[in-house]
Amino acid sequence: MRSGSGEATLLNPDPAAYLPHRYPFLHLDRVIALESGVSATGTIGITADSFACPPILLVEAMAQLGGIAAGQEEGSRGILAALDRVELPASVPPGTGVQIMVRITKSFGTLFLVEGEARDGGRLLARAELTLAVMKGED
Repeated sequence: MRSGSGEATLLNPDPAAYLPHRYPFLHLDRVIALESGVSATGTIGITADSFACPPILLVEAMAQLGGIAAGQEEGSRGILAALDRVELPASVPPGTGVQIMVRITKSFGTLFLVEGEARDGGRLLARAELTLAVMKGED
């Protein structure tokens, strides 16, 4: 990924570097692609020794990744303001490797409309349209 100056921008794969969330509320394992203000991709591993993942947590992971894509930075606060057109599976069994992808479709000041989907390989698991509010931190 390149910045406007032509210099390479380093990607920190740790979602905790972007979000205030910590275990057990941080649902992303890794950020694998980020174009700030445009889109992001991350992963979740539903480990074989854990319980099945409640499908609604896929939507929370989309919201967290959407906050990262919206440019959430240290000291900023984000909230999931609305959900629309949510499609969820009955369950997500242990051993599933989930890739979360989000794309910002519109922004209005501090509000961001985000399309998200979760996939296991090429198979669509879930999708949702989200409205996020991201307020920058105060100096």
